[in-house]
Amino acid sequence: MKAFAALFTAIDQSTKTTIKVNALSDYFQEADDIDKLWTIALFSGRRPKRAVTTTKLREWGAEVAGVPLWLFEECYPIVGDLAETIALVLPPNQTTDNRSLSQWITDLREVYKADDEAKKAFVLDAWARLGGTERFIFNKLITGGMRVGVSQKLMTRALARATMRDESELAHRLMGNWHPDDTTWHALIEAEDASADASRPYPFYLAYAIEGGPDALETPEDWRAEWKWDGIRGQLILRGGEHFVWSRGEELMTDRFPELARAVDYLPDGTVLDGELLVWHAGEEYPASFNTLQPRIGRKTVPKKLLTDAPVVLHAYDLIEWQGADIRHLPFAERRAMLEQACKDLAPEAPVKLSPQLPFKTPADLHAYRDRARGAHAEGLMLKRADSPYLAGRKKGDWWKWKLAPLTIDAVMIYAQAGSGRRANLFTDYTFAVRDGDALVPFTKAYSGLTDKEFRQITTWVRKNTLQRFGPVRQVTPHHVFEIAFEGIQASPRHKSGVALRFPRMLRWRHDKPLSEANTLDDLNEMLRIFG
Repeated sequence: MKAFAALFTAIDQSTKTTIKVNALSDYFQEADDIDKLWTIALFSGRRPKRAVTTTKLREWGAEVAGVPLWLFEECYPIVGDLAETIALVLPPNQTTDNRSLSQWITDLREVYKADDEAKKAFVLDAWARLGGTERFIFNKLITGGMRVGVSQKLMTRALARATMRDESELAHRLMGNWHPDDTTWHALIEAEDASADASRPYPFYLAYAIEGGPDALETPEDWRAEWKWDGIRGQLILRGGEHFVWSRGEELMTDRFPELARAVDYLPDGTVLDGELLVWHAGEEYPASFNTLQPRIGRKTVPKKLLTDAPVVLHAYDLIEWQGADIRHLPFAERRAMLEQACKDLAPEAPVKLSPQLPFKTPADLHAYRDRARGAHAEGLMLKRADSPYLAGRKKGDWWKWKLAPLTIDAVMIYAQAGSGRRANLFTDYTFAVRDGDALVPFTKAYSGLTDKEFRQITTWVRKNTLQRFGPVRQVTPHHVFEIAFEGIQASPRHKSGVALRFPRMLRWRHDKPLSEANTLDDLNEMLRIFG
């Protein structure tokens, strides 16, 4: 645990990439294999289950610290993190335990099955044996909230340095649903056949937003354009007579889209497609809106009616494995030609469609396409250099996204709540309303889009203009108007306003607008009629 704590401290206390990479690389060269494996797992979101409820931890923390529970509860929202709050209120002591990270995780998983009395004894003993960063990390592990500022890209860079292996190969090895319970450091990182897992996806290639539009692109003939579809980015993998569907967030979604199983009847084994999962009704020119797809996203099993009402296809726009060979190194134009050849004889009922390219000669043509994007239920355009390989992660230069301007509406802040983490002392989470006659109807929440300076200004104002308190939420005087940006709107019977927004955020604080000039519920319903 001490070595992992030292690594955590080095990463947590620096914003410099080189320092983080060096710390990780040194750790991967020196730590035991099982600790290295669990470190990768923890840093990539594969955390142990929460062994103890947060309620019990708060009670036990207050008891050991010798403070009333109410005082502990007052401290918690100020600190913004339960693990850190416990570490701060407990009496300080030095670490006297030499168990490794993996041994602590094993013990935590064993206590998961125990009764509350045994859990309490285990936790209190751990707090007595651990101090400083080690105690904080133990608290993180037991709450299941281990989050560290390490990206997948940074971790693979450090692994490449420590193991002298290719970074892109390591990025591929770390994809998928592996877990320390079912693999080893050697099998995951070192074994020559590590990529033999039939279900393993490739790291996704991500685009940057283009600044100023495509007018600055040189030599238009070197670029390809296509719709940026408004669906779920995914990879469809056909290997060993089976199919697998992965989201961009490395979530295996095969069971959620059973209609894609038929892809094995239309495409050869050893095929991996990159594309967009979309609801597409037979005979329609364009896919259905994202709102139609949304009911499918959280369903582990899909009833027959939903399969009929919202049939999903993969709209393929790239081919990254063909006949069992990784072809990511080939130029995009060549991969696209192979994709077109693979899809040319697909039957209309096939669950895979070829995503069209948009021919253009000038930037003006691209502007015209973008103006039509919302009508095509697309988010905008993708621009890809014809000679670009399929890389891993977000790279600048070869792939660009040119999204539509968001929808906006002016709304009034009526509730405020403190944030968490470094924003625990600021009111950053707001509820907004639109006018309906003399009433204000809440319709969305937002917590991003403003500067730290603006958050501090609003926090000062909230403390002076609180009307009522409801736990951590404060009702404030209706006064400030904000421009709320969002990507989509849909009807929602669960909300008092009757609508729900997609990706709402604060675009700007409208100091120039009084309450009387905020938008109305009628305005919101008109947007629902046009864009819903």
